[in-house]
Amino acid sequence: MEANPITTTDHSLKQTKLEIPENIITRFLGGLNVTARKLLFRVISTGPLPQHMAFIMDGNRRFAKKWQLTEGGGHKAGFLALMSVLKYCYEIGVKYVTVYAFSLDNFNRRPDEVQYVMDLMQEKIEGFLNELTIVNKYGVRVLFIGDLKRLYEPVRIAAEKAMEATANNTHTYLLVCVAYTSSHEIPRAIYEACEEKSGGSGTQVMMNENGSVNGDYSNGDYTKGTGAKIKVVDLDKHMYMAVAPDPDVLVRSSGETRLSNFLLWQTVNSVLYSPKALWLEMGLWEVVWGVLKFQRSYKYLEKKKKQA
Repeated sequence: MEANPITTTDHSLKQTKLEIPENIITRFLGGLNVTARKLLFRVISTGPLPQHMAFIMDGNRRFAKKWQLTEGGGHKAGFLALMSVLKYCYEIGVKYVTVYAFSLDNFNRRPDEVQYVMDLMQEKIEGFLNELTIVNKYGVRVLFIGDLKRLYEPVRIAAEKAMEATANNTHTYLLVCVAYTSSHEIPRAIYEACEEKSGGSGTQVMMNENGSVNGDYSNGDYTKGTGAKIKVVDLDKHMYMAVAPDPDVLVRSSGETRLSNFLLWQTVNSVLYSPKALWLEMGLWEVVWGVLKFQRSYKYLEKKKKQA
């Protein structure tokens, strides 16, 4: 039996009349939210702003357990939280954002879990490449930091494509630490600095299995057997994170205060902030509080930097 076109049209009109006010209200509230956020950020920006914020994204598995999500569901939803945090950071005026996405130690987890995270990382990086319009709107340059050779090949290729696609952006930066730990980064920097200093001298520089390098380190200088000195600035330039200034604020979600082998060299003068919110619960106010904590400590931190 065919539908009565008059009745069908009348029903469609009624449905449209119901939808129009809802759409108007939704747009109005959305616009009001954006306006309020801009006003808030304008007030906050009257004080000093952190140039660089780093995040340890903790609590995905606990969130999944709390809300009875499927295994791996927390990691998947964590990407949405990352996009939200990035938006607020860039809108407030933070130029560099670093996230701890995958530790070298995570390769010791169950093979199926590692494979899942690698597949998810590849999926999200490729999805990111499909949203270049939004990425270019904020002028985001993406850099993957760590021992990228350890990544599964499809993930490494996707990461290289993302870095190449955003190479011309310089307004804001997203640094994604993957296959990274400070206990790997620091000995590597020492080794490369030693190699640089001994270039052409025929001196062999050895890195031991425990990560140490032959020689003595004292008074801020590393002295090789030949007497050549390696200063802290020499190590700085060989760090993976040499592409960005040291973080002003290090945020770890879920209320944990452990640094988990993340940016140990770079966070000597950073504000440490540990909101109780799990990573997927992170939002506007956690970012705002991180900035306010930096502003409250700004004079003290500047004094410490001058004394260093």
